[in-house]
Amino acid sequence: MPKSSLRTLRLLTFSAGLFLALKIGQLVALSTAQEAEPKSAADPQITSAIHQGSADHIRQTIEKLVSFGNRSTISAQDNEAGKAGKGIGAARDWIKSEFERYSKECGGCLEVKTDSFLEQPADRIKVPTQITNVYAVLRGTDPKQADRIVLVTGHYDSRNSDTFNVTDAAPGANDDGSGTAVSLECARVLSKMKFPATIIFLTVAGEEQGLNGSKHFAGMAKQQGWKLEAVLNNDIVGGDRNPQQDAGIVRVFSEGLPNVATELEIRRIRTLGGESDSPSRELARYVAEVGRVYLGSVKPMLVFRLDRFLRGGDHYSFNQQGFAGVRFTEFREDYNHQHQNVRIENGIEYGDLPKFVNFDYVADVARLNAATLASLASAPAPPSKVKMLTKELENDTHLTWEPAAGAANYEVVWRATSSPDWEHVQTITGANSAALKISKDNVIFGVRAVDAAGHRSLPVVPEPER
Repeated sequence: MPKSSLRTLRLLTFSAGLFLALKIGQLVALSTAQEAEPKSAADPQITSAIHQGSADHIRQTIEKLVSFGNRSTISAQDNEAGKAGKGIGAARDWIKSEFERYSKECGGCLEVKTDSFLEQPADRIKVPTQITNVYAVLRGTDPKQADRIVLVTGHYDSRNSDTFNVTDAAPGANDDGSGTAVSLECARVLSKMKFPATIIFLTVAGEEQGLNGSKHFAGMAKQQGWKLEAVLNNDIVGGDRNPQQDAGIVRVFSEGLPNVATELEIRRIRTLGGESDSPSRELARYVAEVGRVYLGSVKPMLVFRLDRFLRGGDHYSFNQQGFAGVRFTEFREDYNHQHQNVRIENGIEYGDLPKFVNFDYVADVARLNAATLASLASAPAPPSKVKMLTKELENDTHLTWEPAAGAANYEVVWRATSSPDWEHVQTITGANSAALKISKDNVIFGVRAVDAAGHRSLPVVPEPER
């Protein structure tokens, strides 16, 4: 072969190799873009707000709640007890005054309300008893999104060893002065901000008698047709100072199969492998992502079950009405410091006292709650009518959805069916559909809306459509 021809062949081979390398590089870059790990960026305003949370303010709140002596739902509510600063009635009035104080500081931005009802006698209530939930509403500023609601709650009632004992001390510092303090602290720091959607800061009573307060409130929300997208229930988030405690972890419990699912829906969930993709599970994953973005001091530990064994919490009342709800609880509880008369017995100190509460830990849990509330209330509405086309036997995946209020673009997220959290993301701009070269048989998909500032909605898992 002539030297000139050989040089030409080498040049063509080199050019082809370079072209192939560039194409492979482009494909790798495309693959990387499609399969990037889902990451959100911190909003500087949210970061600034949550860092105004104060462990000292948390301490003052919990100590004030403890000062009411016995906050049993069936304890005194009369004027005389109120003037003496004792009983559930005095605690109720003080919580309401705190919400009103926060509202005054922000120019009347909070609507402070009560939800009172008469609970009839039952296992833990001997006579008809008035139960009052106290809450504050921070209305959304976007007329198209203000009807969307996210909510944080804790219960302000307490108990000791005997459910009917309303005379001995029932300090309830951790259970659930800590959760009440989280709701109040979230109201204090977030009331200084404005959000497109609405936030409700709730404290309920009647939890120790059988979730009475939350059951009534959730029923009211359902009856009135509230668009309640997320409920964050904080119960026993005091970080009890026991040797086995891990102050870097807060457990987040969430139900799997929705409580209100019909037999047909359960059959569909089983067919799709969606046992871990209830709205509450998506909320739990959202909390975990918020924790990665905004906090390094406390990490959400997702527990994929409704609650602890032999126990229950107020999020269940909302789950029963079809609302997404999760429970925050410290990593390791000390049962000597819950539902116990204050005493020392055989060298063991019993009672739910402030001395056992880690106020820095409660403040971190409050920051996690506040960041989650602010992120959800800042985000667009979740996309609706999310569908996966299953008309043909094919390996590709085609998704469609309807536009969401406030959305600038959308993200398709997916994970292996065996993975607990979202692993990959692809941004979709200028369209309400997506075609992906990924087999729907092998992964779980979700679609979420994203606004121009990068706030993300809760993801919605698509339903198959033939």
